[in-house]
Amino acid sequence: MIRYVGKRLLQLIPVIIGVSFIVYALLDLAPGNIVDSILATSEQAFTQEEVDALREYYNLDRPMIYRYGVYMLRLLQGDLGISQMNKQDVFQMYMTRLPNTLILSMLALVIGASVGITLGVFAANRSGKLADSTTTVFSLIGISMPVFWLGLLLLQLFSLHLRWLPAGGNRHGILSLILPAFCSSLVLMATSTRQTRSAMLEVLHADYLRTARAKGMPEKIVIRKHALGNAWIPILTVIGNSMAISIAGSVVVETVFAWPGVGRMAADAVRQRDVTTVLGCVIMTSILFVVVQIIIDLLYAFVDPRIKARYLSKSRRKKRAV
Repeated sequence: MIRYVGKRLLQLIPVIIGVSFIVYALLDLAPGNIVDSILATSEQAFTQEEVDALREYYNLDRPMIYRYGVYMLRLLQGDLGISQMNKQDVFQMYMTRLPNTLILSMLALVIGASVGITLGVFAANRSGKLADSTTTVFSLIGISMPVFWLGLLLLQLFSLHLRWLPAGGNRHGILSLILPAFCSSLVLMATSTRQTRSAMLEVLHADYLRTARAKGMPEKIVIRKHALGNAWIPILTVIGNSMAISIAGSVVVETVFAWPGVGRMAADAVRQRDVTTVLGCVIMTSILFVVVQIIIDLLYAFVDPRIKARYLSKSRRKKRAV
């Protein structure tokens, strides 16, 4: 299992190179650069000589591949660089905002997974009935509804009209988390509902469940222990992917609700053409994405004894070969 984790971590290297190069190239092709942002936000006038000096300072007079190579050489030394706009260390900026993003993502995970799994089990037990159809319609709406549009609707209703919850930021504690967490959890809620329903339908009519019922075991235990226990693998896959996507795709939710996380930090950096900060956010988020996927893969071994036995048998075979 340790060998497997090490192999997955080594796969991060080509992922980081590929993702960072694509992002760097897209930012370079986009109109404007860091010098334009500095000129637009500065109150003083710059002469042409000063503008040329700024372009030389940021290596904008060099080819894109040269600038990317310089950045990657620094990255090999563990340096994510200094923000071009506010002159702060990118790694420290990221780690300062990361807890806010993790809190939001974890709360969205708890809400989405708990509600989604409950609705999925409920719908599977009533397959073909009105409750099943209603749950299916709800999950389809949740999957197809754009997150930014839902966020604007929630702000319009609960912040502007009813004035029950704050419109954005994190100054009001748990109240500030309610709207962004619910908005972020909707897709997870819908996908986990559909996946749980499908997984439960596959096992509800299995022979071992009929045997358990024939022994007089209560239906609640049959569903919770035997049926749901054997449906955990696809459910965990959906939850893990949704959690990773929630962290990586937090830009929309954090921007709509002005939540001070890494997603909003990346969005601000893109607007300011702060290439160093954008690349730092992308690289760190890619690492988080892979780590979450590894954790989900390891959870498979605890949920399904067959997968755990497969890991153990592989390690024993390698020891014997040595």
